[in-house]
Formats: sequence, C-alpha cells, structure tokens
Amino acid sequence: MTAVQPAADTTTSARLPQRWLILAVLCVAQLVVVLDNTVLTVAVPVLTTELGASTAEVQWMINAYALVLSGLLLTAGSAADRYGRRRMLLAGLVLFGLGSLAAGLASTSGQLIAARAGMGVGGALLVTSTLAVAMQVFDAAERSRAIGIWAATSALGFAIGPPIGGTILAHLPWGAIFGMNVPIVLICLLVGRALIPESRGPAGGRLDVVGAALSTAGLTAVVWAIISGPERGWASVEVLGAAVVGVLLLGFFVGWERRITHPMLDMHFFRDRRFVGAISGVVLITFGATGALFLLTQHLQFVRGYPAWEAGLRMAPFALSIVLLNVSGVVAMVIRRLGLAAAIVVGMTLLAAGLAVVTLSPSEGYGVLLGGLLVMGVGCALANPAIVEAVMSAIPAEKAGAGAGVDGTMTEVGSSLGIAVLGAVLNARFAALLPAGLAGAGSFPAALAAARGGAEREAVTVAFASALETGQLVGAGAVLVGGLVAAGLLHRADRPILAQ
Repeated sequence: MTAVQPAADTTTSARLPQRWLILAVLCVAQLVVVLDNTVLTVAVPVLTTELGASTAEVQWMINAYALVLSGLLLTAGSAADRYGRRRMLLAGLVLFGLGSLAAGLASTSGQLIAARAGMGVGGALLVTSTLAVAMQVFDAAERSRAIGIWAATSALGFAIGPPIGGTILAHLPWGAIFGMNVPIVLICLLVGRALIPESRGPAGGRLDVVGAALSTAGLTAVVWAIISGPERGWASVEVLGAAVVGVLLLGFFVGWERRITHPMLDMHFFRDRRFVGAISGVVLITFGATGALFLLTQHLQFVRGYPAWEAGLRMAPFALSIVLLNVSGVVAMVIRRLGLAAAIVVGMTLLAAGLAVVTLSPSEGYGVLLGGLLVMGVGCALANPAIVEAVMSAIPAEKAGAGAGVDGTMTEVGSSLGIAVLGAVLNARFAALLPAGLAGAGSFPAALAAARGGAEREAVTVAFASALETGQLVGAGAVLVGGLVAAGLLHRADRPILAQ
C-alpha cells in the first residue's frame, strides 16, 4: 500500500529518486489526452463513409470529447485534492482506456459519440491530476523544469496528432486510432501505481456536489455556445440561449461557493492580483496561439495543398523545439534569471513575431516557414511553463488539483474562443473578398466547387489566403496583448513583495 504524502512542498533532501520516471508517466498520460483532440481530424472522411455519419454526427464525434473534458475540469481538480491525486490519476487512466476501447470497437455514430464522451471524463481527470502530481513530486528548485516538460507535451500532441492519424489510417482500420491508447494506458497504470506516491489536501470533506453540478453544466453550456457560434450564428436562439444559461449557472456557482464551508474553488483566489493576472494571460495567450495555429493548418492544407498528416508533419519543428528546450533545462534556467513576468513578455513577443513571419511567408518553399515555426517554438517553450507556474504558484500547494482545474479550464475556454472567433474573422473576410458571383458560398471548398473557370478559382484561392492572413495576424496581436497584460498584472502583484 502506498503511503499518503502531505500536500506541502517537498524539499531537496526529500526528493524522490524516481521523480523523473514519474514525470515521464505523467507526460505520456497528458500526451494521449491532447492527441485525441487532434488525431481525429484526418479520420473524418473515413468515419463519414464507414459509419454513414451525417455532418452533425461528425461534429459531435469531435466535440463530445472536448465538451465533457472542459466541463469537468474544475470538478476533477477538486476531486483530486479531496480524494487523492494518485487515485484520480489512476481512475482517469482506467476511464480513458475503457472509453478508447469502446471507441475503437464502435459500429455506429451514436456508439462512437458516447465513447468519446466517456474518454472526456477520463481526460478531465488526467489533465488535472498529472499537473497536480507534478506539483507535489518536484520541489521548488526543479518544478519550473518539470512544468515546462509537462506543458511541452501538449504542444507535441497538437503537432503530431495528424501525422500519427494519417499513418495509422494508411495501414490499419480507423478503430486503431483509438485502440493505440489502450496499451499506452495499461503501461501508465502499471508504472504509475508502482511509483507515484499518494497526496491529497488536508481539508478533506465530501465533494461539493452542488458546486460540481453547477460548474459542469455552466462550463459545458458556455463552451458549446463558443464552439457552435460560427456554424449556427452568434445571434441564433440556440447559441445565445446556451450562453445565457451557462453564464447564469456559473453565477449561481460563484454564489454557492462563497457560502459553503469547503468550496471546490475558493473564490478568495480571485482577490489575488497574481492569480487574476495569470489566468487572464492563460485565456488571452491560448486564444491567440490556438486560433492562429488552427488557421495555419488550414493555410497548409487549402492554400499549399498538403494533406492533413503532411501539414502536421511540417509543423512538427514547432513542437519539437518546445520539447527540446524544456527537456534540456534551458527554459527553466532562463525563467529563473528573467522572472515569470519578463519570461512571459519575451516568450509571447517571440511567439507573436513567429506567427507574423509564418503568416507573411511566401507560399512556395519551406525555409521561411520553418524559421517562423522555430521562433514560435522558442517563444512558446518560454511562455507556456511560465504562465502555468504563475497560476500554480498563486494557489496553496494543498490546492494543486484546484489550480490545475482552473488552468485547464481557462486553457480550454481560450482555445475554443480562439478557434471560434478567429474562424469567424476568417469567414467574414473571405466572404467580403469573394467575387460577386460566388457571394453565397459558405466555405472555401464550396466556393471552389462553384467557381467557373481557372480565373475564378484563382480569385477564390487568393481571397481565402488573404482572409487567413488577416485571421492569423489578429491571433498574433492577441498573443502579444495577452503576454503584456499577464506580465503587467504579475509585475504589479509582485511589487509589494519586492519592496519589502
């Protein structure tokens, strides 16, 4: 039986000898969660054909996972603190593995959608518990490097998802995309159960069921409205209704949490300028970065003509540079020397500059694009762990699960907003630039199909490329503003401490 360790900060003398192997398990678990957000993109045509799925069903296959995961992050973080971070990590692995097995064996659209929702439950437990465990296993001297490696895993999963999915589909049935998770989960279960020590918050108590229900329903409604806005219309009854209901439920959640003795999320955190600055930065940075990267994948596929897996492969240097800089310890050293606020400013400036270079690079050749991706990678490698560390350091160690839940939730909200809003910017600009005869076309493929002759097709391609450029530059601007806002708030919050 594994002993329960206190949630207080570990010390250098008490460092676990197996801590880096534990981090490897945490990163692999985090990687499969991120992969399942991106790997499915290349399988859409196959799923549509083999399962006879409608457009709405395909959207639910993709969104069911993201909606359940984002809705449960706060609850999952609270559960990890109350019932044990190791326990919730192992439970997340079991649920994720069972969901993956069910998805791989699904024979109908409904079965696959249900399995993906089940995977979302496991994914929420994994996102929160992996970060919370890392916060307990590593002391202050090594924590920045550990968080950097953990954060780099997400970037790696984003980039390698399409190439992995494309490779699997080229040789195996589509179910193997999900089936590959099962042996990975089993290995993580066995190694994690043997190595990871248990830790939990000292408060204990029962799970805040009412708070969990309100936060889950509210976040799910808000994220659904964000995801559905571009397709259904931001002013549609469904989208506005879901947004209003979600905001009201989250308002009730805040009121409830302020009244009860043991809340799942302590609202006093929001009086801390350091905490507010950190989570504001998370939303703004992920808004710009995720949205701009989403548009970049469309640029590579629709403008440059690469298939999804090859577009992902050409973006791999971005993710690999993040991983190498964090694993080597370079990023942790730079963050220690600069401080969190300065590291965020420098990192997000580099990321914004790299996005601008990538956006304005020539359509032919790979050299300029590669240079921009590497600049983006350096910026992201520096800013991501700094912003995560800023969030987690603003919360007591015994609330590490709650901190991970807040960080994950803000990341999901920012990512969903980035894709939805920058996608809307793209569509509006594209519609304005289309030739008059194609004004009714709702998408780039539809406009190409309706074009008459080579001249019109060329005009459609130019209009789409210009619209992508606008959206990506807006994303780069949001990244830069997000970095400046977060760093400014963090600097102001730290000034009284520095003055003492």
